Amino acid sequence: MILVSSCLAGFAVRYDGADARNEIAQWLVERGQAISACPEILGGFGIPRPPAEIRGSDQNVQGRRRVFECSGGEVSDAYELGARRALDIVKRNGITVAFLKDRSPSCGVDLIYDGSFRGVKIAGMGIAAKLFADNGVKVFPDTRLDVRTVLPYVDAELRGDLERSFPY
Repeated sequence: MILVSSCLAGFAVRYDGADARNEIAQWLVERGQAISACPEILGGFGIPRPPAEIRGSDQNVQGRRRVFECSGGEVSDAYELGARRALDIVKRNGITVAFLKDRSPSCGVDLIYDGSFRGVKIAGMGIAAKLFADNGVKVFPDTRLDVRTVLPYVDAELRGDLERSFPY
């Protein structure tokens, strides 16, 4: 089973109330090959919500990375709660791979914003993506959500349908 960020599956859950629809993610969910989850919604955030970013290597006393909204308010606890709840979904459903929205403070796999709210991207993982990886889930950014990458994780009887639907 696969996990995809809810915004990739076409749900309007991003901080700005939009989605980041990916046709392959939507196909996977519609055919029961993937479950969608949004760690931010699972953490209790509404839609829309203020933009949030992880501040570089800024950590609190317990060594946890810190997440701040653009207003300056710290929201680290809610991000961690959402990540833990998403991990519960992963564990309950035997999920081994996740395709996540890169640059997100929750789901970033390769890139996150640096916390300056100036659009500066840095190498790094979001709170949920890191938790998934630390628990043995193979995580991919949405930039790698393509037929070749997804195909090994799709049920054998649907692989041909996937390849016909999204020829590469």
